[in-house]
Amino acid sequence: MQQVPYGSVDRDKPLLRVPFTWLAVITVCLPLLGLVACVVLALLYHYNPSTYTHCEVPNYLPSISAAISLTPERYIWRFSIGLHSAPRFLVAAAYLSFYRGRFPRRLAEQLLSGLTFLLALSENVGLLLLTYVSSTETYSVHRSGFIMFIGSSLFHMLCTCKLWSLIAKYSLSAEEMRSYRQKRLLFLFNGCVCLLAAYFYRRHNSYCEAGIYTLFAVCEYLVVLSNMAFHMTAYWDFGGGARNVSVRSEMRIHLHFFNGT
Repeated sequence: MQQVPYGSVDRDKPLLRVPFTWLAVITVCLPLLGLVACVVLALLYHYNPSTYTHCEVPNYLPSISAAISLTPERYIWRFSIGLHSAPRFLVAAAYLSFYRGRFPRRLAEQLLSGLTFLLALSENVGLLLLTYVSSTETYSVHRSGFIMFIGSSLFHMLCTCKLWSLIAKYSLSAEEMRSYRQKRLLFLFNGCVCLLAAYFYRRHNSYCEAGIYTLFAVCEYLVVLSNMAFHMTAYWDFGGGARNVSVRSEMRIHLHFFNGT
């Protein structure tokens, strides 16, 4: 068998190359499919426990926390988020590299890029926390993870939109302009449904009216779906000069630009 010296060209060739646009699609599809599966299973097989409320008023949809706290729904959700979380960290690192390339000598934009990166990490950690600690196990930890996820998500969207507004002052391709417009719309939509969800949640706890918790659940679904759609805009951001993820023989992961398929 031919021996290859350490650090040679052959040794550094990537074993696996994944187009970044594919990575973006897979990253979004995993939690989307997991969420749909959990809600459908909860409605079909665990309707009463998943729609139960503390004041026992009629409720017709499970909240996400209720749907992912049951069995086997919790394992489906944990599996999908477990696979989803690693690419999310890669996407955050790719965006940091992208922003630094756009603002090589501008300190304020570099700092904002770093803050956006940290918020992306915080959002992902919050998602992992609320996923692996269900509301029926340790409610306070689950609640903290949920607040961390929602707060980081909103500020991450805000900082991202600000960065893209700065990029738009110089030059944007057609795909990047489409991405920027979608980001702004999704951020505004996400913020509005977050406020509605908070309103319905507080109203339910204060007055225990029939159907109000159902409206909260609908708003919660929309919050998560709009969050997924916001992250899906990475498909346009990296569509022209698509990035590639290379897994090398030493199990190191590198991000670099490539053209074509």
